[in-house]
Amino acid sequence: MSRRYFGTDGVRGRVGNTPITPEFAMLLAQAAGRVLKRGVIHGEVGVFIGKDTRVSGYMLEAALQAGFLSAGVDVMLGGPLPTPAVAYLTRAQRLNAGVVISASHNPFYDNGIKFFSAAGQKLPDEIERSIETEMDRGFQCVDSARLGRAKRLDDAAGRYIEFCKSTFPGNLDLKGLKIYVDSANGAAYHIAPDVYHELGATVIADGNHPDGFNINEGVGATHTETLPERVRKAGCEIGIALDGDADRLIMSDRDTVYNGDQLLYLIAKDQLRRHGLKGVVGTLMTNYAIEKKLRQLGVDFYRAKVGDRYVLELMLKEGLNLGGEGSGHMIILNKQTTGDGIVSSLQVLAVLMRNKDSLRGMLSEVTLTPQILINRRYQDGYDWTKDNKLKQRAEEVSEILKGRGRVLIRASGTEPLVRVMVESENETEAKTLANELAALIPQP
Repeated sequence: MSRRYFGTDGVRGRVGNTPITPEFAMLLAQAAGRVLKRGVIHGEVGVFIGKDTRVSGYMLEAALQAGFLSAGVDVMLGGPLPTPAVAYLTRAQRLNAGVVISASHNPFYDNGIKFFSAAGQKLPDEIERSIETEMDRGFQCVDSARLGRAKRLDDAAGRYIEFCKSTFPGNLDLKGLKIYVDSANGAAYHIAPDVYHELGATVIADGNHPDGFNINEGVGATHTETLPERVRKAGCEIGIALDGDADRLIMSDRDTVYNGDQLLYLIAKDQLRRHGLKGVVGTLMTNYAIEKKLRQLGVDFYRAKVGDRYVLELMLKEGLNLGGEGSGHMIILNKQTTGDGIVSSLQVLAVLMRNKDSLRGMLSEVTLTPQILINRRYQDGYDWTKDNKLKQRAEEVSEILKGRGRVLIRASGTEPLVRVMVESENETEAKTLANELAALIPQP
């Protein structure tokens, strides 16, 4: 059974429209609270709530708090915090679930609600379906004697800063390194600069003045076109860009931007050299060059569906500690339970400091394969999975590119689009073949 409200990363939408309304948020929290209480026979049930810097966070925080309290669930409030901070503090405070109010890299007028389990991991699909089913029962407040209580966690940000620092090797520091840190005017604005500073770096902070409306606006991990230029102008050696909820990481030097695929490779090679590495999980969109290079090193590579929750699911299934996406989500399970931009950056910086090298030097052996993506709108009733002509030609193209690239065809989950992606070491060839395949899809 498909989910009605939950997507790949919680519930998300335009503020003021269902499902991002206070009424929906309160009912969602109450239903989630009832589901959580079913699994607890003795003792109190508690949840941790954190948010990013969107102005709508105040409204949704109050609504979620009311919903949980009305279900008899205690609430601990953390204020503005990165998504991975909520995952960590939920575990550290031994609570039953964590809730994040954030739409990640989206503009301020969007928002979202996502949940973490007591173990600090995204909720499984079946639990989300249970919450949706519970919502159908409507609003049902417990009697006054059983209402939940709310309190605020003092120094939640400081506790998370100490956790992040603990993931950096104790025999290393960042002294002598000048870092440009772009926090996207988001949840890490008051955290990320302090982490690097307290580890010894000189920090030039940007995107650290949120006003409720400027989150992700021209800054952060989704706006890195000018990141090298900003790094140069600030007189820094390296740039770190986080997104609005700080679970993504993109880095740069003074000349080049390095995406999640490249940073994942850098961490993987370091882990292989120091500890051995069984395998790495990417997604259907992970650049072919990364897969090819890892396999040359003797490391198994697995592809999950797009979305960090699916990366984590496959990592757990295969017993692996490392996975990620080109967008900058990286999951390093021996450091954190979920994608964490700050923690991931510290692992990259540790590699650089340990080897006394730069991003350019460490990644010079990897040249990303040109990747051409075409979104083709299709006519009503069309099902690309039953288009034998398209499937046959895709198989032929795959054979043509064998050992040099690959083909991926998949449907959009939200629009009547088929996405055609072709990778080839020859960019002209990739464009030609992608256009050829896309042309086979009938348009309206």
